[in-house]
Amino acid sequence: MPGNQEAVTRRTAGRGGEGSASVLSRGVVILFAVACGAAVANVYLSQPLLVTMGRDLAMSPSLVGGVVTLTQVGYGLGLLFLVPLGDVADRRRLVVAQLLLLAVALAAVAAAHTAATLLTSMAAVGLLAVVTQTLVAFAASLASPRERGRVVGLVTSGVVVGILFARTASGLLADLAGWRRVYLASASLTALLALVLHRVLPRSTAEPAGLRYGQLLGSMISLFARERLLRIRALFGLLIFAAFSTLWSSVALPLSEAPYFLSHSAIGAFGLIGVAGALAATVAGRLNDRGLSRRTTGIALALLAASWLPLAFLRSSLWALAAGVVLLDLAVQAVHVTNQTLIHALDPDAGSRLIGGYMVFYSLGSATGAIAATSVYTLAGWGAVCLLGAAFSCLGLALWVVARDADGPAGRAVRRRCAR
Repeated sequence: MPGNQEAVTRRTAGRGGEGSASVLSRGVVILFAVACGAAVANVYLSQPLLVTMGRDLAMSPSLVGGVVTLTQVGYGLGLLFLVPLGDVADRRRLVVAQLLLLAVALAAVAAAHTAATLLTSMAAVGLLAVVTQTLVAFAASLASPRERGRVVGLVTSGVVVGILFARTASGLLADLAGWRRVYLASASLTALLALVLHRVLPRSTAEPAGLRYGQLLGSMISLFARERLLRIRALFGLLIFAAFSTLWSSVALPLSEAPYFLSHSAIGAFGLIGVAGALAATVAGRLNDRGLSRRTTGIALALLAASWLPLAFLRSSLWALAAGVVLLDLAVQAVHVTNQTLIHALDPDAGSRLIGGYMVFYSLGSATGAIAATSVYTLAGWGAVCLLGAAFSCLGLALWVVARDADGPAGRAVRRRCAR
C-alpha cells in the first residue's frame, strides 16, 4: 500500500540485521505502541474484578488466583509456541490472525458460567495476547540499530499505558455494567484493531528464516545455551515480574476489605498512578542507546526493592500505597526495556525467538507471583505479601551484583552502533 511505503523505507538485504538502514516513522511507532497496549490490556483486565468474578461463579480465593495464573500460563505457552513464528512468517498476517482469535477468546470469557469455562477461556486469552511480543519484535526489526532502544522504549511505553488503562477501565465498566461487559467490549475493540492493523502495518519484505517449525523451537534452546546475556536477562525478567505480579494480583483483596471497601473503579484507578512506568520505559530506551544498560538496571532494581517499604503500610495509608506503586512500576519497566533492547541486539535475525524466549521467563515470573501472592495473603495477610515481593526484588538485585560483567560485550556493541 502507498501509505505503508511512505511509513517504512528499508535499504537492507537481511531481516533487520546490523547492516540495515531503516527509517521507522513516528506515526507507525505510535501505532505499534497503541496496538501493543490494547493487546496486552486483555491479560490484566481481570485484576480489579477478581473478587466479583469469584463471587459470581462461587470460586474460593485460591481458585480466583488461578484466573491470573492460568492467563499467565497461557501467555507463557504462546511465547514459546506462537511468538517464534514471527521469524518465519509474514508478521502482519500473524498479528491480524492472532487478534481475531483473541477476540473470540474474550467473547468466551464474557459468556462463561462455570469456573472451568472461565479458567479455560482465560488461558486462551493469555495464549493469544502474545501478539504484543510479535509487535515488539516487528518494531525492533524495522528500527535502525542506533534508534532501536528509543523505538523499543516507545513501544513498551504503550504496553505500560495499556496495562494501567486496563485496570482502570475494567474497574469502571464493571461498576457500571458488570464484569462480563468488560470482556465483550474488549472483544469488539480487538476485532476492530485487527482490521486497522491489516490496512496499516507494512508487509515483511525480507526472506524469512529457512527453518521448519520444530527447528524453529529447537533454535530457541540453542540461543539460550549460547548466549549468557540472554540467560541473565531472562532471570532478571522472571524476578521483576514475579515482584510486579505479587503486588497487582493481590492488592485488590485488602483494598476491597476494611477499612477501605473500595469499588472496582477506585481499585483500578490506582493503576494510573503507575504511569511513571511509561516514562521510565522511554528514558531507559534512550539510556540503552547510550550504552548505560548496567547502571540503569542496578538503579532500577534498587528502587524495586525499596518500593516494598511504603507498600507495607497500605492498611494505614493510601498515600504510602501510591508511592510504592510509582517506584515499583518505574523500576520494573526500566529493567524490562533494558532487557529487550539488549537481547534483540544479540541477533536481530532471530528477534522473535529472542523476545519470545525472554518473555517465557516473564510469564513464569508473573504466574509464580500471582499464585504465591494470593495464597500467602489467604494464609498470613498483606504483610507477608510484601515480604514475598521484597524477596523477589532483592534476589534480582543480588543477581545484578553477582553477574556484574554480563552486559559487557552487548553494552559495547550497542555503543558502537550508536556511534554510526
